[in-house]
Amino acid sequence: MQIVEKLGARIPEDWGVQPVPPERRSLRAFDFAVLWGDLAVSLLVMVAGSLLVPGLSTREAVGAIVVGTLLGTLLLSLAGIAGSDTGVPTMVALRAPFGIRGSYLASGFNIVQLVGWAALEIIIMSQAAKALSNEYLGFAGYYFWLIIFGVLGTVMAVGGPVLVVRQVLQKFGVWIVVLASAWLTFHLFDAYDMGEIWRRGGEGGFPNFFQGVDLVIALPISWLPLVCDYSRFARRAGPAAVGTYVGYAIANTWFFMLGVFYVQALQTDPGNFITALVEMLLPMALGWLALIVLLFGESDEAFANIYSAGVSIQNLVPRVSQRALAVATGIVVIAVAISIDLVQYENFLFLIGGIFVPVFGVFLADYYVLRGRRYEVSDLYEITGTYGYTAGVSALAIAVWAIGFFLYACCAQPPWLLDNLDFVSWTPTWATHIGGTIPGLVFSFTAYILGGYLLLDRGEPRPRTAPAAGVIE
Repeated sequence: MQIVEKLGARIPEDWGVQPVPPERRSLRAFDFAVLWGDLAVSLLVMVAGSLLVPGLSTREAVGAIVVGTLLGTLLLSLAGIAGSDTGVPTMVALRAPFGIRGSYLASGFNIVQLVGWAALEIIIMSQAAKALSNEYLGFAGYYFWLIIFGVLGTVMAVGGPVLVVRQVLQKFGVWIVVLASAWLTFHLFDAYDMGEIWRRGGEGGFPNFFQGVDLVIALPISWLPLVCDYSRFARRAGPAAVGTYVGYAIANTWFFMLGVFYVQALQTDPGNFITALVEMLLPMALGWLALIVLLFGESDEAFANIYSAGVSIQNLVPRVSQRALAVATGIVVIAVAISIDLVQYENFLFLIGGIFVPVFGVFLADYYVLRGRRYEVSDLYEITGTYGYTAGVSALAIAVWAIGFFLYACCAQPPWLLDNLDFVSWTPTWATHIGGTIPGLVFSFTAYILGGYLLLDRGEPRPRTAPAAGVIE
């Protein structure tokens, strides 16, 4: 395998959107547990957890976290298996149900949301670093930190998943993050009356239990458009799926609960949660160190979003180098973080869920039910092949996607939609109490299966083959 020497590290060959050959796939179950566990360790997950209370009681919030994590991580692991089987990134895998050109629409949405996620991660890190440097160095330097964290995420994206997992996360990243998380947990039980917090009741309103589950599921679903970008490097699909599930489920549950408990312990609202958490940590003997470690742990989320944004762009312009796209994406992310105030985090989660829940209902139905886990990989790159459909677009998949999103919007009734449209006002009250994820997913999964049996010529799957290098259409 060709190796590039950069910044003193051995960087694997840039595969772009071409299938990774089986002999080049090196990541094991433990690698995926480390990767996804570290990706779930995030200040943003704590912020999401803080949204569950005081609408829910503490016990209800914990129940919603467990149920939502188990369901959402199952979807993440199942989607990742497709990448391990085929060796292709997520947006290329979506060519099978949506058509080669139909996948471009999903890629466009994915690029927008990944840039937004990366910018939001950088903003959160910069806010915390600003408080830290102001306390100990005497200067705030908010925009300085924006650039620093943006550059760090971009450099990691240039390195790619194998380098980041093996050389950064496994060797020291995940271990210091675990220690900082354990210290945060110890301090919570040591400094606050956890018995009183555990007994605290809910005030009602948003969210109820099912809406809470819906909010928790939104986090693993936000990673669905990225999962195959990393699982394509797996040696075997089964262990990779298990590693993904175990790593993400443990860390996501842990940090969601930290958010629930800390927002109540600090007696603040979600909008001021990060500020209150930083103000609590700074005066403490080890607080500053824990904060620095959390900031380091947050950097891999920026890496993942920048890297996968580049891969998604390659689905549109495959001949451009992934590393060049990673650098360009990093520059755009920094510009967005500097110029836009991304404070509507809750609405952002609804937006992501609304767009990608039906996409992956269609994808999972196609891969597991209609195609029996067998995609003809070479045809993913041939407009005249099995997945060319009509002019490269599957009308069935696009229609199910659109209706699934409409159903999601009616049930979830996200504020970003209600503020602009009133077509969901007729939705029965009971439907709005269960959230949009489960209805949107069940509908798109079922509708696509029924439509597929009636309308699609699925044919007999052929042995998996890889296209010649550089062949796209």
